[in-house]
Amino acid sequence: MKMNQKIRFFRSIQFKIALIFTLLILITLEIVGAYFVRQLEQQNLDTFKQQVQLPTYVTNSITKDLANPDVSAGNKDIKKILEDVSNSSITEIRVIDNKGTIRGSSDFNNQTVVGQKTTDATIKQVLYTPKTFEKKIYDESNDKRYYVSIVPLVNTSGNATTTVGVTYVKANLENLYSNINDITVIFVTASLFAAILVLLITIVISRAITRPIDEMKKQTIRISRGDYSGKVRVYSNDELGQLADAVNNLSVRVEEAQESSEAERRRLDSVLSHMTDGVIATDRRGNVIIMNESASTLLDQNEDDSIGKSILDILDLRNQYTLRDLLENQDEIMIDLSDVEHEQILNAYFSLIQRESGFISGLVCVLHDVTEQQKIERERESFVSNVSHELRTPLTSMKSYIEALNDGAWKDPEVAPGFLKVTQNETERMMRMINDLLNLSRMDSGTSKLELELVNLNELFGYVLDRFDMMINTDDGTGKKYTIKRDFTKRDLWVELDTDKIVQVIDNIMNNAIKYSPDGGEITCRLLETHKHVILSISDEGLGVPKKDLTHIFDRFFRVDKARSRAQGGTGLGLAISKEVIEMHKGKIWLDSSEGKGSTFYISLPYESYEEDLWDEIE
Repeated sequence: MKMNQKIRFFRSIQFKIALIFTLLILITLEIVGAYFVRQLEQQNLDTFKQQVQLPTYVTNSITKDLANPDVSAGNKDIKKILEDVSNSSITEIRVIDNKGTIRGSSDFNNQTVVGQKTTDATIKQVLYTPKTFEKKIYDESNDKRYYVSIVPLVNTSGNATTTVGVTYVKANLENLYSNINDITVIFVTASLFAAILVLLITIVISRAITRPIDEMKKQTIRISRGDYSGKVRVYSNDELGQLADAVNNLSVRVEEAQESSEAERRRLDSVLSHMTDGVIATDRRGNVIIMNESASTLLDQNEDDSIGKSILDILDLRNQYTLRDLLENQDEIMIDLSDVEHEQILNAYFSLIQRESGFISGLVCVLHDVTEQQKIERERESFVSNVSHELRTPLTSMKSYIEALNDGAWKDPEVAPGFLKVTQNETERMMRMINDLLNLSRMDSGTSKLELELVNLNELFGYVLDRFDMMINTDDGTGKKYTIKRDFTKRDLWVELDTDKIVQVIDNIMNNAIKYSPDGGEITCRLLETHKHVILSISDEGLGVPKKDLTHIFDRFFRVDKARSRAQGGTGLGLAISKEVIEMHKGKIWLDSSEGKGSTFYISLPYESYEEDLWDEIE
């Protein structure tokens, strides 16, 4: 909610004060009322129980009749006694003997129960354990509440007492609770009237309290906007008056501090904005309070979203360091933020923000991008390692065979030619590798130039594939049979390119497709046109490339199946050279592959459609 937004009455302090007092009154009245109603209910219920209790002479007469051996005579006397009982609150009276037989009922409409055994478990319990039982029950059939009293009838003969039966009294409680409800409604109505009256009175009183508070609020809003000219009116010398004086003094102090901090902030912003390195400042808890634009760019995070977050989360260091580690050890930390699509390595330098007293109020982190340095260093180390390894293998092989020949194997006409053949193959392999390295070196240094000419790409692509078709009918050394399927656009595509280098790229990819395709597999070659590009694609049905190797497939000396590649004479530089050639043509090359489902290489080259009149001009 904005500070200057008008507050509705029902959200104001004035209303809240009135509401609190009103709620206090209501709660007090409700507590008193609940206790009063509860006591009233208990007293009325006790009085009701006494009213529906059978007189002693009635229970004595019923006891004698139950002890009468003549059951018929006893039942008549009991019926007469029950007829004489006059109590409007009693719904029904039943007399049950100690055998559980109903001997009489005051309900004239239900005399059929007389002589039947009772099914009430409570009555049977009272017969076995002579003790008065009372309870309230609810009858769902007529939606009424009843009071039930079961009293044992005891016959005393000498020192022996015998339970001869019980009286079952059922009385209607609706009149009792109706009176209590009427009293409760009266009490609630009076409580609401009192609450409304208290609410009106407290609103008037709270208005006098909140008026100076409202003026102080308006002054603080003006201060927050930078307007320090206003003053708060002092109405009295009480606590609110002292608070108004404090706000007026605060306005002056804040204006002075604001001018000083604003000048300091402008100087700091100017320094940070012109720094090429990223700078992050935190509070003593490690939460970011300042981040310059360079740091935001390096970390690819919005500055506003980063404020308030822990520097451990911003730099993704939570699993490696704690805030205490950064405070106690301000050495350089290498941060690798690389992912599948983007490589980034930063050097982070930490220093403390420390007061003269020694209190540490935060950290400053300076970030420097060393991605290119690390990448160049890794590539240099990898290049030296790979070249050494690739050259050591054929040289070792040649050394072994030459030593064997020198030891006398040259005299054996069956062994010597094979040894010389291996030595020749390894020499040719090293020559190919050195030539490939020289080509890459020229491309890297920019000395390799493109001999561009306008070429019909359909015919060029077809020409290369024709050579591979001829290899199917001859022994190409692989012992495989395969078919090449062509799917070309019918329109002739004339593209400016270096014919020799593009043929070399297509040869490399086709050789890979043949090497890794299964026997009898199909290689599909496509050529199509988009708005500003031509797309060549070569698909095989081989084992494919694992997902983790897709990003490295064009790296120098990288092989998915290293043993098989070396056995077939590969140098590991073909795809790297292909990528360099395509990029020199301002195109793109990429691989789409799933392990076990084959691979597809795509080559995209810039293309501009030539109209017929252009050819007329050339002629």
